Parts: sequence; structure tokens; C-alpha cells
Amino acid sequence: MPFNDEKQCVGEDQLSDADSSRLSESTASLSDCECSRQSFTSDSSSKSSSPASSPPRVVTLDEVMATAKNLVNLTLAHEIAVNENFQVKHADLPENSLASRVKSIVHQAYWDVLESELNAEPPEYDHAIKLFEEIREILLSFLTPGGGNRLRNQICEVLDTDLIRQQAQHSAVDIPGLASYIISTMGKLCAPVRDDDVRKLKATGNIVEVLRQIFQVLELMSMDMANFLIRSFRPHFQRQLVDYERSKFQEILEETPSALDKTTQWIEESINEELLSLSEITLTPGSDSSSKPSLSPTLVLNNSYLKLLQWDHQKKVFPETLMTEEARLQELTEKLNQLKIIACLSLITSNTVGAVTEGLPELAGRLKRISAVLLEGMCEKTFNLKEVLNSIGVKSCVEINKTLMERGLPTLNAEVQANLIGQFSSVEKEDSPIRSLIDKRIQLYLKSLLSLPSPKKCLPPMPGGLAVIQQELEVLGCQYANIVNLNKQVYGPFYANILRKLLFGEEAAGKTDTPPSSAN
Repeated sequence: MPFNDEKQCVGEDQLSDADSSRLSESTASLSDCECSRQSFTSDSSSKSSSPASSPPRVVTLDEVMATAKNLVNLTLAHEIAVNENFQVKHADLPENSLASRVKSIVHQAYWDVLESELNAEPPEYDHAIKLFEEIREILLSFLTPGGGNRLRNQICEVLDTDLIRQQAQHSAVDIPGLASYIISTMGKLCAPVRDDDVRKLKATGNIVEVLRQIFQVLELMSMDMANFLIRSFRPHFQRQLVDYERSKFQEILEETPSALDKTTQWIEESINEELLSLSEITLTPGSDSSSKPSLSPTLVLNNSYLKLLQWDHQKKVFPETLMTEEARLQELTEKLNQLKIIACLSLITSNTVGAVTEGLPELAGRLKRISAVLLEGMCEKTFNLKEVLNSIGVKSCVEINKTLMERGLPTLNAEVQANLIGQFSSVEKEDSPIRSLIDKRIQLYLKSLLSLPSPKKCLPPMPGGLAVIQQELEVLGCQYANIVNLNKQVYGPFYANILRKLLFGEEAAGKTDTPPSSAN
């Protein structure tokens, strides 16, 4: 899968070759060699209209609901395809919460009513019959279409509610017998993990409690079935993901024309930064200031992707085309920030006491583990980075002196220790020289990763000063590049149209240039 924790070459096994070929067709206008206006002459993707030429479009409630449904379907399909760990889980309400207490009271009231009806003289079976009807439908839902006809017929025959109603008229309903049949059938249909739960049902004496627990186990079995279906259909979702997501997003765009506003703003910010950088170059002595700056669409888009790893999720809305990846990218950003600090501390240690600790590779590993443990939870608001950096400095000095003493070498004096701890604390500032240096090198590595011409090529060389985090950075880089490559394949035509408009002043109109889908 694209987002597991194993190191792999970028983009390998991401999608089929047919999907890759469709990507090359849809984003051909983004190549570095096609920076001219002629490269962007095809029809565009988004349906945009100038505010000056037409009034705002009124969106109806039905359109809003349709958009919301498409967005939910798109997000769900994407998550199933890219996340191997995705599964349906039981939603437990917070203990002692109002919702939890209300649910408990209502459920208890229902089972109390059922018990009073069954204990009445003569017994009343209305609620019990409804329960058996619901249980029958749940059991039938576990059977595969076209399979298990014998068991299907048996379930319908035993739990025939019309027959049970006739028996109820003569007070001849065998509730324990029906419950025993249901438990036996559940044992045939359940996953092995539910065998113990089913066995416990047989040991329950009170018939109302048996029915109550039957429903609890059936709910677990329903989740097991849903997760089984998710695992079964995941390969199909992966093959169809690019076309499905693109078509769903096009439907969203047709219902909500402003669905690319944040994406356009995200790309525009990257363009402005590149233009500012080029203008600074043209102002340097000896440069040709008469030539008009020309931007590569591929460079602009890759730089836009790099900005996602420095995104302020509290203050800025994520681009619409990356909403399905926001949680994963935020997690990668948090990991990357931790790795940056570890690399900074390692470089400071090497520069300050490298001569003393040279030849002690196991010491570097222990110092790295100290930093990694203390930097856990760095993304939390209550995390005090300066205090933690000071603690890392103190513990590092202790560990270094301990290692030196074990080898009969002189320990660090107080001045060197104070200098090391002080430099560690200075890393707290984002504009500190050492932090800026490490950040530039990581950005260089990630930019090289996105610039690889072929998905089959191996990872680029690691810049100097990052050896201590090389393994973790390569894994993170592969995960990041896989996210980017999949996003390009899905939304490449939309990005191409935005770049036409921003770089060449061409208005995007009509639907996206969606390549013809190939047979899967």
C-alpha cells in the first residue's frame, strides 16, 4: 500500500500502468519544457464565471445535500483505497455523558417492557415478534448473494413472523427454542473472533437478557461483515480510484463552482513566491533585468505541495483537492518537525563535542533516542519546547560523560556542558541558523523526491547533516511522495486549468479534460 511504514521507491505499486498513462495525458501541460502559452490551449476543467459579468449563483438545499453526499462518498472511497488499517469500529459514547445516560435509560426501558409483556398472563408477543423479524433480516444480510440458499430458506422458515403470530394467538410461541436456533445460526455465520461471545449466549438463563445479548453480538458481527467487505473490495477501489475521485469531484464542482477557490489560492501563493524569488535574482548585478520571468508549471505545483508540510492548520483552510489527505499530511508534518529538531541537536552535538565523542557510534544512537522520547507530543499546545530542549541538553551531557568515564576518558567540563545546553535551547527559535539550515536541506531532499522523472527510480541522495534521521526521513519521504503522486493523478487536469489561468491569463471554462478511461 502507498502509506505503510516500509521504505520503498517512490510511487511503486501506487496505481496501475493505465492510471499512470492517463496521468501523463492529463498533466502533459505541466512539464518543464512546456512553459509557453501554446502548451495550455486545451479546454479547461472548472466552470468559472467572472463576478463582473454574471450575478452570484443561488445554491438550493438539494444541491448542497447532493454535494455533501458526493463529498462523503469520495472521502470514504479514498480512505478505503489508501488506508489498509481503515475499518468500521463501534462508536462508544463517553462514559457518564448525557447521551450515554439517555441511551442506557431508553434501552433499559425497552427491555423492561419486553420482559413485562412476556411475563404477563396471557403473554404478549408484539415486541418479541418485531425483534425476531429484525434478527431474521440481520442474519439474512450475512449470507452472500446466490449462496447459502439452504440456510436462507431455513432461517425464513424458522423465523416466519406470520407463523409466529399464529402461534402467539394460542400462546404457543417457543421463545427459548427460537433463541436457541438463532444462537446456533450465529455460531455458523460468525467470524472465529466471535466464537466466545456466541458461547456465552448459551450460558445465559434469562430469556430477555439472552435476546439483549443476541443483539449486542449481532451488532459486532455486522461490523465484522462490513470490515470483511471493505477488505474484499479494496483492490477494486484501488484500481478505480483515480477515475472515481475525479468524476465525483467534477460533480461537486458542477454543484458548487467555488469548490476550487482554496486550491487556486494555494497555487497562487506558490506562484507569487516564485515570482518574488525571480525578481530578486534579476535585481542582482550582471543579471538580465529586461527578460520577463518564466515559471515552470511543474516547479510551481511541486513547491505548492512542499508548502503543505509547513501548513498552519489552525489558521488556514486546506486546499479542497487535498481534503482527503489532510489528516495524513498533518501527521507527516508533525513527524517531520520532530525529525528536524533531532537533526539540529545531532549537528550541534557533533560540532561542539564531536572531537571527544568521535569513534563512539553507539553514543549517537542513545542521544537520538533520548531526543526522540522527550520530543514526543511536540505538536500539542501545552508542549514547552524550550524546557524540553534544556532537559535533552542536560540528559545528553550526562550520557556523554557516562560513556567517556566507561572508557577512561576525561569528561566534559562545566563550560562545555553549559555551551551545549545553551545551543540546544536556541533551537527553539524557528529562525535560528541551525534550524534554518536543516530545514533547507530537508526541503531540498523532498523537492528532489518530487522531481524524480520515473516512479521506478530509487530515492535521491541524502543531503549532509541528515544522516542521523536518514532512515526515518526516507520512509516519511516515500509516504509523502505517494500522497502527492496519487493527488496529481486524480486532480492533474484541475491543476492544469488553474495554472493556465494564473500563469497565462486563460479563463477556464467547461468540464475538465478527462482522459478516456481504459478498461480495468
